[in-house]
Amino acid sequence: MNKAVLKTNIPCFEVKRGKVRDVYDLGNGRLLIVATDRISAFDRVLPNGIPDKGVILTQMSNFWFDLMQEIVPNHLIATNAEDIIEQVPALFPYWGREQLEGRTILVRKAYRFDVECIVRGFITGSAWKDYQKTGTVCGLSLPKGLAESEKFAENLFTPSTKAETGHDENVDFDCMASLVSEDNAEKIREASLAIYAKALEYASDHGILIADTKFEFGLLPNGSLVLIDEVLTPDSSRFWPAQGYEPGRPQPSYDKQFLRDHLKLTGWGGDDPAPELPPHIVEGTARRYAEIRQLLLP
Repeated sequence: MNKAVLKTNIPCFEVKRGKVRDVYDLGNGRLLIVATDRISAFDRVLPNGIPDKGVILTQMSNFWFDLMQEIVPNHLIATNAEDIIEQVPALFPYWGREQLEGRTILVRKAYRFDVECIVRGFITGSAWKDYQKTGTVCGLSLPKGLAESEKFAENLFTPSTKAETGHDENVDFDCMASLVSEDNAEKIREASLAIYAKALEYASDHGILIADTKFEFGLLPNGSLVLIDEVLTPDSSRFWPAQGYEPGRPQPSYDKQFLRDHLKLTGWGGDDPAPELPPHIVEGTARRYAEIRQLLLP
């Protein structure tokens, strides 16, 4: 297994580091986004990463960006090394290193809406916990008697605020509209539901159910709405095998749930310093990420 890339370093550009991505501002309305192998859980970055995770996230996002262009445009300018280096020659001395190859995209800089655009097709995770307590999911009333992992009659759009640190907070549509404008909120909701529906249909044809996912959107300087960041990756989505799917219990998954389950067993919930991941959890997570890429990408 390759060594995990936890941090990249391109000294000629200013960098902003997120939980997973290093974002370099190139000027002239362009950003270079590098997906590292860092992994987070319970809104905390863990000490050791998952080898090749950033490459898998990048490949999967680029695939979905392309597939969803008929629904909403995206921020991509270039996704392969030759095209990126041609447009940004200053990167050439750094490109041969493991830190950039296969995990880097050149994008248009957009004004990011600080909301997570979450779409849920099945009741699981925090939605299942809320439903058990209140009979609602993110403030939306649901029929009685739903079972864990059951498919909703209609897909739910449940936005949340996007926090730089700490926990995101669920908000209703009206609150979201107050943050991004009613017109943008309507466009974002419509695009999110359409992307999810198309992805669910595609994934089902490949033996995978997408339980839920989250998107991010931004505005270009000309006012155009674009899909940004990442799309339908194991970091941002729950992927279940369709074979053996049965409501009434948790489902096996190809995403971070394997890691979350391990951390819950250790008793860590995000408050104390993040623990080091044991090798078998690193390897198991890496294997699941590689498997979902193989199953979904042509």
